[in-house]
Amino acid sequence: MGLDIRWPIGMMFTLIGVLMTGYGVMTGSDAEMYKRSLDININLIWGAVQLAFGMMMLALAFTGARKAAAGAPGGGAS
Repeated sequence: MGLDIRWPIGMMFTLIGVLMTGYGVMTGSDAEMYKRSLDININLIWGAVQLAFGMMMLALAFTGARKAAAGAPGGGAS
């Protein structure tokens, strides 16, 4: 079966990570917003973490698809 769960997980985390990182960059100068989180830009930090995780999942899905195509008889065309 050709279902690889890493593709949708990677796309979802990458998209959310880009949105959160962008929001953290745009609101980084608002000191009042981050007063509750001890003046830590939590949106920027967790956005970067989610972006890195999403990109790692996409990279693993891509390499897994390449390995499956290379190992399949007939060059991967089924």
